Amino acid sequence: MEEPIVHPWKDINKYVEARTKEALYEFELAEDFLKNGLYRNAAGKAFQGWKAVLAVLAANSRSELASEFRGIVRLRERVRVEAVDYVIAVMPTTRMKKVATLLSRRYGSDVVLLTELALDLHEFQYNGLDREGLLSRYIDLDMVRQDIAALIEGGRRIISSLANTQRTG
Repeated sequence: MEEPIVHPWKDINKYVEARTKEALYEFELAEDFLKNGLYRNAAGKAFQGWKAVLAVLAANSRSELASEFRGIVRLRERVRVEAVDYVIAVMPTTRMKKVATLLSRRYGSDVVLLTELALDLHEFQYNGLDREGLLSRYIDLDMVRQDIAALIEGGRRIISSLANTQRTG
């Protein structure tokens, strides 16, 4: 039987475990798409993988984020949750930069830089290449490949360091 989706306000540890697996799966798919020349799909998967990594870091730093994301959010199911839990669960694209900046205090500036890469790739996913540089920051596929590879490598490195910290800590 399939496990139900776990929300951070119900079980933060199971949520972190699920989002960690999601990140690794998304990065694997991104690599497969990249190998097959499906650059926009690869960019989308790398972006989703990074969003999951950011959600894991945010869940592990909930108390630090709670002062920034205050209040209550009402969900469709008429469930009310704290705004910080909503941000952790959904990791809205419009909040990723702010979350990354806050997390950089604990995890270092790579979180901000990788978030910028992820947002660039997200833009590329929708707009594709733009030789003029007006709709996308990417003017050639070499740049796309390098950024996807860098995002995957950075995301995996962070997930691995979290796993090592949990084993030793």
